[in-house]
Amino acid sequence: MFKKKLAVIGGLVSAFAFSPIVLADDDDDDEIPFDVAEVFFELNDTDGDLGIHALIDGDPWKRLTIEDKREKKILNIFVRGKLRRQGLTEIFFESAEPTFDALPPEKFFKRFPAGTYEVEGRTIDGEERENEVDVTHAMPAPPVPEVNGTAMAEQCDEDEAGYDAVEVAAAGETVEISWEDVISTHPDLGSPQGEEGVIEVINYQVVVETELEIDGEEFTTVFSAIIPPDVTSMTVPAEFIGQSDEFKYEVLAREESWNQTAVESCFLIGD
Repeated sequence: MFKKKLAVIGGLVSAFAFSPIVLADDDDDDEIPFDVAEVFFELNDTDGDLGIHALIDGDPWKRLTIEDKREKKILNIFVRGKLRRQGLTEIFFESAEPTFDALPPEKFFKRFPAGTYEVEGRTIDGEERENEVDVTHAMPAPPVPEVNGTAMAEQCDEDEAGYDAVEVAAAGETVEISWEDVISTHPDLGSPQGEEGVIEVINYQVVVETELEIDGEEFTTVFSAIIPPDVTSMTVPAEFIGQSDEFKYEVLAREESWNQTAVESCFLIGD
């Protein structure tokens, strides 16, 4: 994802939300599951890094653990003090994402093997919660976006050799970001899922951002949307484009086990 955390400005964000929830299977009638339990991987294909993420949500809880397929705990949270009496209902985390030079993909996936992970917890009323989550190494192939028909820029740092950001529209015009369907797993890392690496994307996400300065204060403004799997374009309105002449954007493909692959690029707006 973008290295700088996005500062979401009211009124300038469109449908920035999680994808439709898919509950983990629960085969034991005596076990009560969390409402949401997802453990998944994210690849930034542009920067070359991987991370593990999780989203857990349900009734107020005071303890939470995640065990990998080898029944080894990878997360163990105890809520203490007055917060223990209040309880937590939702937690989302993302791990550090070292570059492939520091942590090659094969070592990353060995650290977090594919298989059934268990998410367990205890509510503030003392009830047990448990979900089994299928964690895979099937990473979507990277999207290949265009902006108003112009191929994505490969180098967005104007101080570096090979800088190739180009103007794609004039001030006051809309911008369309489009891409081809992602239908296969990544060609170089992870592992195939299904026959010959066919993959099912459940949604795309597009994030566009620009940096502004108003009254001496710098901030980042964001336009974002979750896109259904049968839609492969997003139009950025002229009102948002009119704020600046330089934009960064990200297109992310999310597959059915929630694993997701993102690419980043940029574009310029003329006078």
